[in-house]
Amino acid sequence: MRCYHRAFLPCMVSTLLSLMYVFSQVASTLEDRDLKAPGKPDGHENPRIGGPTRPRPRAWTVASPVRSCFYSVRCKKLPVSYWEPHWSLPAGVCGVNCLLESSIRKRSGSELEERGSGSSHLAVVACGPRLEETLAMLKSAVLLSHKSLHFYVFAEDDLHEHFRNALDSWPRTIQTKFNYTIYPITFPAENAKEWKKLFKPCASQRLFLPLILKEVDSLLYVDTDIIFLQPVEEIWALLSQFNSSHIAAMAPEHEEPRIGWYNRFARHPYYGKTGINSGVMLMNMTRLREKSFKNDMTPVALKWEEILMPLLQKYKLNITWGDQDLLNIIFHHNPESLYVFPCQWNYRPDHCIYGSNCQQADQEGVFILHGNRGVYHDDKQPAFRAVYEAIRQYTFGENMETSLLQPLEASLRSTTHTYCGRSAHLFTKSLKRSVTSVRREAER
Repeated sequence: MRCYHRAFLPCMVSTLLSLMYVFSQVASTLEDRDLKAPGKPDGHENPRIGGPTRPRPRAWTVASPVRSCFYSVRCKKLPVSYWEPHWSLPAGVCGVNCLLESSIRKRSGSELEERGSGSSHLAVVACGPRLEETLAMLKSAVLLSHKSLHFYVFAEDDLHEHFRNALDSWPRTIQTKFNYTIYPITFPAENAKEWKKLFKPCASQRLFLPLILKEVDSLLYVDTDIIFLQPVEEIWALLSQFNSSHIAAMAPEHEEPRIGWYNRFARHPYYGKTGINSGVMLMNMTRLREKSFKNDMTPVALKWEEILMPLLQKYKLNITWGDQDLLNIIFHHNPESLYVFPCQWNYRPDHCIYGSNCQQADQEGVFILHGNRGVYHDDKQPAFRAVYEAIRQYTFGENMETSLLQPLEASLRSTTHTYCGRSAHLFTKSLKRSVTSVRREAER
């Protein structure tokens, strides 16, 4: 009997292991079949995860958390080591490589081709009541651009459906000009709450874009309160002016040191004479990921993923403008890596509130309007609000000269009692050229 038991136990163990192996192979086969089934259109949700089975529109994809993504098995096999040594991804979110893999798999063939066709890549982070503001920014980008665009929208979960509904409701002729991907807000698990509340909700997400969008070579990040008055490809072309050391481009925080904030109040290092503003930030993210940054914390240069957390810990009691201050500190120690573009690419109330002080805008007009300090939503700077409302209220397909430019010029004439209103002709100078260019292209 004892011999029988000795023979029986190994047989049972062997049988169980065999069954487990067979089960894993069957599961793997089913997953591969779901991924590669002929005739199954791209953009369908897998019925096993409870998603809708209707085909998604061509122009959007969502980078999904693990809890709603059957790529979770693959996540465990893919490295996320570049988030170390200071953090790991939050629970319930795919590792970056997996997150991107699932996003790419859901893109249509035309989208994948578009990635290599010279399109501009634009990222924005939207949290809280920023939906309408973000849509106005995206609308201005699509209206004036001649080349295709890819939007990377980082938003809180409850905004995802609103973005999809809005962007998918735009006319098909407009949708052919852009693709978009929606991502969840993702912060390092360590100090996640601290990162999210730094300055404004979710604003510091921009610091992690090079680590999340690892397959993207170059990217234009803009705040939600941006209005394009020039085609996006015009600022995208500044990448060609980078020298071999440049990894990013931003505009100065101030043109006039007498009203500058950093040079008068900052309690930390900052770039140049007056600091830089990160509301419009053009990045060569491949170079940024590869660079080792000089710093004042260690004699050893640190990679991007290594420097952020220690920098926050050292300066969190001394910074006022959150992640923008951290960028100022980084480029203070690495000034050779920053390309500084003129203020007309990031024109804010500070450039006209005390009288015009952006010389390039005086000569050529405003290229990108940045309505910070909430000026799109109050009466403090009616000229800025007039531009925002004109873009927001414009209906796709209407004549832009009669339905956008002329109403805007009429609104701006009523703002001349303010300093910025007296410079309002600078807001339409570049816009007129852009509208004329779009009209001529449509007439070809």
